[in-house]
Amino acid sequence: MTPTDLKNSSPNRHPIRGYLFIASAAFCWGVSATLGRAAFTGRLFGSGQALPPIDPLILAQSRTTISLLVLAPFLLAIRGWTGMRLPQRDFRRAMVIGVLGVAASNYFYYLAIQKTNVATAIILQYTAPVWVLLYMVARRLQKATAQRVAAVGLALVGIALVIDVFGGTGLRINRVGVVAAMLASLSFACYNIFGGQLVQQYDRWKALAYVLLGTVTFWLIVNPPWKVLATHYSGRQWGFLAIFSITSVLLPFSLYFSGLHHLDPTRAIITSCLEPVFSIAITALALGELVGRTQIAGMVLVLAATLMVQMPERNAPRAVAVEPIE
Repeated sequence: MTPTDLKNSSPNRHPIRGYLFIASAAFCWGVSATLGRAAFTGRLFGSGQALPPIDPLILAQSRTTISLLVLAPFLLAIRGWTGMRLPQRDFRRAMVIGVLGVAASNYFYYLAIQKTNVATAIILQYTAPVWVLLYMVARRLQKATAQRVAAVGLALVGIALVIDVFGGTGLRINRVGVVAAMLASLSFACYNIFGGQLVQQYDRWKALAYVLLGTVTFWLIVNPPWKVLATHYSGRQWGFLAIFSITSVLLPFSLYFSGLHHLDPTRAIITSCLEPVFSIAITALALGELVGRTQIAGMVLVLAATLMVQMPERNAPRAVAVEPIE
């Protein structure tokens, strides 16, 4: 039994607090999606004080780098080097998750937001549980039950509606943005498949720190510091990136982990599905980016599919809550 399991079996659990913590984390991620869209379009502080647009790669790189620089010293001060060690096998696994899961998912998600809109990007990314299911069925780790087959069908129809495959709505969906959103979804699926194994073995903060280390190491190779400095971002832009890192990673993760003390993983996962709802609503209110009826219908189908995939079935193993990473 993991430390999380022990805490979840504690009589001191308060479900209402758990729901509030996870809903608050979802709200933070929703605000972050809106801030990202505003940063890409130069509308961060309104037309009077517009902040020059920020590249999606810099946003993805800086949020993980700054978060690790804040988190690592804190964990080392509390647990010391001995308490933070990982066996080589799990260390390599965390590095791979950091690259294929977090780095890829973050970059493609923010690229999708830049090229399309928050609604399209986040809904397509939320099909990740469907790809996880297909992987599990292909590996014969789960069975293709009627509930799961129906969930896959709903997700596919929902995707078609969101990207206007059938036409007739007059939407102009950027192809690069759609492909980026789907790649983000597949990366998120990889994170859930392999990250779940890591979370079962180690404390969540420790697992997060090592996954972030893998992400940061990858970005240092792909986009080294001298290339970052060559962007000549202003102090205001770097100030925004620093605040964005805290509000999009460390704050919502703290809230999410707090919620897991009071809720079982299945309820935590389902409650976190408020994130796309908050993201779309906040973006509509703050930036005026509205969605049509066809897209709304598609979003409802995708969310329904996500919930169906993650609802427990008879004799199925207990779910492991793997946190969102956008």
